[in-house]
Order: sequence, then C-alpha cells, then structure tokens
Amino acid sequence: MDPEAKSQNSDPSEAPGRRLDLQQIQKEADDLARTAQTIPSDVANVKKGMLPKDVIEKLRQIEKLSKRLRTELNP
Repeated sequence: MDPEAKSQNSDPSEAPGRRLDLQQIQKEADDLARTAQTIPSDVANVKKGMLPKDVIEKLRQIEKLSKRLRTELNP
C-alpha cells in the first residue's frame, strides 16, 4: 500500500464529488450562534406575558441553519 495514497484520502473535505465551503459553513455557524443567544431573553419575555413577534421566525432560522450545517458536515 502506498503511504502517499493513504494521506491523500485522509482529508474528509477532499472527498470525491463533495467540496466543503468552509467559509460559508463558518458564517452559518456564527449566524446560528448569534441567533440562538437571543432566545433565552425572548423566552424570559414570554414568561412575562410578552411574545416577541420575531421569536418564531428566529426559531425557524435556527432550525434551518442547523439542518444545513448537519447536511454539510455529515460525511
């Protein structure tokens, strides 16, 4: 077995037919984290009887970003 051939196939981002856009993945992960950080304060407002109008949309966005990241990173 050729050691060079083994090292070439060890990087999952270089899988044939699949190319990861690491900058896009990082941007989406940052967006996901930023959006998720706002949810606890929104839930606190719900406890006070106020439903922020965009909380449902934020939760949908979190779900969408999470699914996209899972799809991109799952081998």
